[in-house]
Amino acid sequence: MPPCSMPKAHSAGCKAAGPDGIPSRALRACADQLAGVFTDIFNQSLYQSAVPTCFKRATIVPVPKKAKVTELNDYRPVALTSVIMKCFERLVKDHITSTLPDTLDPLQFAYRPNRSTDDAISTTLHTALTHLDKRNTYVRMLFIDYSSAFNTIVPSKLVIKLESLGLDPALCNWVLDFLTGRPQVVRVGNNISSPLILNTGAPQGCVLSPLLYSLFTHDCVATHASNSIIKFADDTTVVGLITNNDETAYREEVRALGVWCQENNLTLNVNKTKEMIVDFRKQQREHPPIHIDGTVVERVASFKFLSLHITDKLNWSTHTDSILKKAQQRLFNLRRLKKFGLSPKALTNFYRCTIESILAGCITAWYGNCTALNRKALQRVVRSAQRITGGKLPALQDTYTTRCHRKAIKIIKDINHPSHCLFTPLSSRRRGQYRCIKAGTERLKNSFYLKAIRLLNSHH
Repeated sequence: MPPCSMPKAHSAGCKAAGPDGIPSRALRACADQLAGVFTDIFNQSLYQSAVPTCFKRATIVPVPKKAKVTELNDYRPVALTSVIMKCFERLVKDHITSTLPDTLDPLQFAYRPNRSTDDAISTTLHTALTHLDKRNTYVRMLFIDYSSAFNTIVPSKLVIKLESLGLDPALCNWVLDFLTGRPQVVRVGNNISSPLILNTGAPQGCVLSPLLYSLFTHDCVATHASNSIIKFADDTTVVGLITNNDETAYREEVRALGVWCQENNLTLNVNKTKEMIVDFRKQQREHPPIHIDGTVVERVASFKFLSLHITDKLNWSTHTDSILKKAQQRLFNLRRLKKFGLSPKALTNFYRCTIESILAGCITAWYGNCTALNRKALQRVVRSAQRITGGKLPALQDTYTTRCHRKAIKIIKDINHPSHCLFTPLSSRRRGQYRCIKAGTERLKNSFYLKAIRLLNSHH
């Protein structure tokens, strides 16, 4: 890895102080004086493939997930780690991301350039809708839940996988040292437990952990052409495309996934793993349940998939009802802020950060198939916010159109994007035009990729 150069401004972010007690504001205030010192420390750490123990310390603070706590699982363990180490991890993460090969699993959408949850959702929906456009077909979606996924990573196995991806051996050894010999204590009030040394798992609260987990699971891919395993960090979804009621390949895929988990020390949480079946056939048959380790996987009619409420009818009323409720709660806060005399500019910024971000979250994936009633309800929130702020706010339809066009352009420019092949240019005589995808149903016609192609052609 090339020598690090620590950024001189805003490198620490707004993080709570770790076990060393050094707050982020101290690093920001003294960035000019400390940048050179930490640059030397970071480079020595990489050169020796060793991480100072003081950088690896963590303090775990249990925070209740709910108002009434009845068991240990009702607590969320929040890890406080060194802010200095977070800066270091961010540099290492950027370097690893920049050196990853193009052959990495294209259906892992986390920590890849030009990838987001929008892409993961749109790819999942397009895969399902394209298949459902054919006769005598249905789709089974298995939403996998792992038990403490990050905590079960075996560092020695991870290093082998990193080396197979072409990462520098010295950097791999640095990662191994980073993940082993980590002192950790638990703090409850003023009471602190005895330290425990951890040698497995990726540390919680660390910048590198999600990326390392994604690389640890890069070889978890579908073995049958009729299946897809779509991942975003530890969110894993198995999509089985069933034709003529033949589920052999799908069931074998689920069995193979269970074997892969055993070999890689990952535990499937069957109680939280859910399955959804999308079947639009008029004469539906009984669908036998899926079993994992002898336990039946619960079948659900809707599921919160990467922040979106997806249903077995592939409509979006459940999702729009959910975001409407959140947006209306924040409208109350916007009205209160206006009473306190905030300027129109400040009110508009509040709207964009707290209300528009909810209404337009992953909008390219779902807005096209919204009903007219859903769209009117969403737009009413925008109009209410416009009256409060006193300025002109973009309509959701305009936001959707703009983002569709922008995302389509990015995909076309990225030849490694898994959906790049869907944008097929027409002949040179019609430069800038793209071949339309055939669709027999309105659901497919209104999905993101088909909408984006029509939008590109109309703009041309």
